[in-house]
Amino acid sequence: MARMFRSLPGPAKALLWVRMLNQVGAFALAFLAVVAGPHLVTATLTVFGLAALASRWAGGVLLDRVAPRTLVVAGLAATGLALLALAAARTPVQTLAAVAATGLAFEVYEPATSELLARVTEGGGRQDAYTVLGTSLTAAGAVSGLLAAVLLPLGVRWLLVADALTCLAAASVALTRLPREPRPAPAVREGRWRPPPILVRLTGAATAYAFGYLAILMFTPFVLLRRGAPAWLPGLTLTAAALLVPAAAYAARGSLSGRPRTVLLGTAALALAMALTGSVALTVALYLAWAMTGSTLVGHWPAVAADTAPPEDRPRWFAFLGLSWGVAQPAVPGVVGLVAGLAGGTAPAPLAAAPLLLELGDQSR
Repeated sequence: MARMFRSLPGPAKALLWVRMLNQVGAFALAFLAVVAGPHLVTATLTVFGLAALASRWAGGVLLDRVAPRTLVVAGLAATGLALLALAAARTPVQTLAAVAATGLAFEVYEPATSELLARVTEGGGRQDAYTVLGTSLTAAGAVSGLLAAVLLPLGVRWLLVADALTCLAAASVALTRLPREPRPAPAVREGRWRPPPILVRLTGAATAYAFGYLAILMFTPFVLLRRGAPAWLPGLTLTAAALLVPAAAYAARGSLSGRPRTVLLGTAALALAMALTGSVALTVALYLAWAMTGSTLVGHWPAVAADTAPPEDRPRWFAFLGLSWGVAQPAVPGVVGLVAGLAGGTAPAPLAAAPLLLELGDQSR
């Protein structure tokens, strides 16, 4: 993975450092329900989810008039300030207002990140750039989990402050290290923009994959505990996977990464095996294999979008494609609950449902 990183152009490397710095502190939002409290949790999560969806689409639309570097800096800085406001909020009105502000800033820089990488890469280097982005954020997430474990005893609001500081630090690095670009001329469009059929199919495939992927990621710790694993094992398993993923992505460079169907079939088979086994040790081993296999596909969908979209429409493509994860993340728990109900409440139900969803992700061409 280090060689892949070194092979990238300078602007791409600078952007990856910015996003990794931001991701190291991106643990606070997992504790939104704790900050909100039992009486406000539903409203808080709903407001944040809707605001984050609007944020990603706004980030794509704004790229018609604002340079990507400006949006990355502004989005990170706004997220940091909103998190500080959330840490200081005490009343329900203050909390919901701060959550809405956080959500509206939270995804603005995602389309800009994808667009910047598309502008400075081409060919096989473009797939590498998106792969390194995804896997490096996963590895940074492992560090984030360790920091959260250290800071949580101080209080959940200190997690918000730490997250805000990493956002502001990342914005400062972006301001000084990302290349300046001229302000784009306003795009001239005939009529209202609509996603073309290929983008709809691509987003549908990415959404199906996101549902299957997140069902495994979110519920494997629960399944492990239900199978009798000690309390420390799920966290250790997730951390081990995050550390192994970059090495696996590099090892498969140029082989499985170019054959998405092979990867999807492999991840689906591993998910099904996790659902069928009752052994804790085998579940952990299969999960690690699943994480490493799936890592070879990280960056596939944005790379396809970058190669297929007309340059003037790429920001809208990235914003629309990003809705796949934005929709899946809040919806997965409800879908898993429905599947578990149909399956009689069995613990491995989400793992059993995931293979079908992962296989539906093969409809990307």
